[in-house]
Amino acid sequence: MKKRVAILISGGGSNMVALARDMDASHPAKAVLVLSNNPNAGGLAKATNMGIATAMVDHRPYKGDRAGFESDLHAALLKANPDIICLAGFMRILTPNFIEKWRGRMLNIHPSILPLFTGLHTHQRALDAGMVIHGCSVHQVTAELDGGPILGQAVIPVLAGDTADDLAKRLLPMEHRLYPAVLRKFADNDDMKVSLFS
Repeated sequence: MKKRVAILISGGGSNMVALARDMDASHPAKAVLVLSNNPNAGGLAKATNMGIATAMVDHRPYKGDRAGFESDLHAALLKANPDIICLAGFMRILTPNFIEKWRGRMLNIHPSILPLFTGLHTHQRALDAGMVIHGCSVHQVTAELDGGPILGQAVIPVLAGDTADDLAKRLLPMEHRLYPAVLRKFADNDDMKVSLFS
């Protein structure tokens, strides 16, 4: 039986689309929900057009009440009964309490070669550090920010004159290859790491 996958997004959902498109008849998993914290997330319409159920838990009314937001987020997920949760541009930091409920079943993609450059502004930080390579990582989500076990990484060269925007644009196609490859292996209980090079 196919594993059930819920994908959490906050924006346009390009990684969500890549994941969903890869979940074909041969895939060990299927997308059952796309959930956003942003009612204006462009990825919600894309998911609907792909025939995937959507839900939205707007974080803004919960200002100062993270526990309340996460409780409703958790309830929305439970309705879809996912085996795996993929964070795909979900721009909310989740608390250890929430993460513990889905321990071992939640994945995230991060735009750096972890453990380098956890957190935000990774492309500019890579340039500022004089890196000659840059990349992205898919990891299991733990209470440590961007610190869970790494399941796959993709690497691109940093070119002379690159800006942060240049790196972001050139890395995105690698993200779209890496995340689906990792999810396929994870859903199939294959613990071999995925490595991609530009």
